[in-house]
Amino acid sequence: MSPSDLPTAPSGPRWQRGLFALAGGLALLAGIIGIFLPILPTTPFILLAALCFARSSPRLYGWLLKHRLFGPMIDTWQRHRSIPRRVRWMALASMGFSITLSMVLMQGQPWLQLGLGLIGVALTIGLLRVPVYQPAPVNMR
Repeated sequence: MSPSDLPTAPSGPRWQRGLFALAGGLALLAGIIGIFLPILPTTPFILLAALCFARSSPRLYGWLLKHRLFGPMIDTWQRHRSIPRRVRWMALASMGFSITLSMVLMQGQPWLQLGLGLIGVALTIGLLRVPVYQPAPVNMR
């Protein structure tokens, strides 16, 4: 989703814009929950919320772009189609910790442990496939 891909004004019937706004709100909520629950990925949900808000409400979309926590994430994705290396490693570390802890707490339930392990592997592979954003080095002359 690049800035030129986004409509300048929402189009479509009012009910459709309402559904996009609702979907954006739910995606934003899932992204916020993902901040505290590492197995739920924050970035994809925030990007989905931005897309939905862009199709439903310029006000909501503008608010999300100007948000101090979510705005830079959306901007980096729109400009470079990648995530910063630090974000990738933080996501991998927190996800690994939470899945390992959950598996330890689920001793005696091998099917749940296996399911969590498979989810962890799938999320790790997906995250490792996203390109890393490396800003251009600053020339200090």
